[in-house]
Amino acid sequence: MKTALLFPGQGSQRVGMGRDLAIEYPTAKRTYEEADAVLGFALSKLCWDGPEDDLTLTKHTQPAILTTSIAVLRVLVEKGLRFDIVAGHSLGEWSALVAAGAIELKDAVKLTHLRGTYMQDAVPVGQGSMAALIGLDLDKTRALCEQASQPGEPVEPANMNGAGQIVISGHVNAVDRAIANSKAAGAKLAKKLPVSAPFHCSLMKPAADRLAEAMTGLTIKPPSVPVVANVTAEPTQDPAQIQRLLIQQVTAPVRWEESVQAIAKLGVTVAYELGSGAVLKGLVKRIAPEITVTTIGEPHEVAQFTA
Repeated sequence: MKTALLFPGQGSQRVGMGRDLAIEYPTAKRTYEEADAVLGFALSKLCWDGPEDDLTLTKHTQPAILTTSIAVLRVLVEKGLRFDIVAGHSLGEWSALVAAGAIELKDAVKLTHLRGTYMQDAVPVGQGSMAALIGLDLDKTRALCEQASQPGEPVEPANMNGAGQIVISGHVNAVDRAIANSKAAGAKLAKKLPVSAPFHCSLMKPAADRLAEAMTGLTIKPPSVPVVANVTAEPTQDPAQIQRLLIQQVTAPVRWEESVQAIAKLGVTVAYELGSGAVLKGLVKRIAPEITVTTIGEPHEVAQFTA
């Protein structure tokens, strides 16, 4: 029996996340204090007390979700947690790399704060958008995006989440055109997502370039366990490849369905989703029902964990 750790991405944040855990467990509290010191502002207060508008700013959301996930991880490791493989959805890949010892938390907090800043700066607010499509396969989604794209107004598949759900991303006009044409293409549902930027598409190239520069000199160690990367949907333990993939990930689609299938092929039957929310649990259930996923983020969930 093999165990995987799964880490959520942007969208799983909520005001109050990690607060009870930090009250209950000194290790969790110290994790938030470490993040606060790195950033020079009280990220912990944003996580615990909001306001929600500030927490949902991409530059805050990304280090907030990462820190919450690692706070949970550290508490569980003290309780004997062992694992064989890690993966994260988009931003969650940074949490996975911290969990596997490839990147120090202080570096990941700093760089995800910058990553979020660069992503938001790449496209003016209101010019980018994302939408979830239900009921189309990847080929039909690509065709829909090509039809809706125009020079300077691209839209592309961004997240292949599994179970017939694909998220598209790009210029707001192109996304609107894709939504308008989606029913004729065979989609059962097309819904805009409440995001502030068009993640995982070519419009994010300026953010990827700036992140690459910010990552110059970053120490990445060989991870203690394989990390399944979003860009390739394959496990890796090569530090140089990990660095390249983290930069590519900003513009490349998240191949989550294939990533979960890869985890299943490696013999994983038990997984823990660490942090806020249970989005990944639902996706994994539909992609690989043979994997039992338990979400852990609150003290009562930690108390139920037995190593």
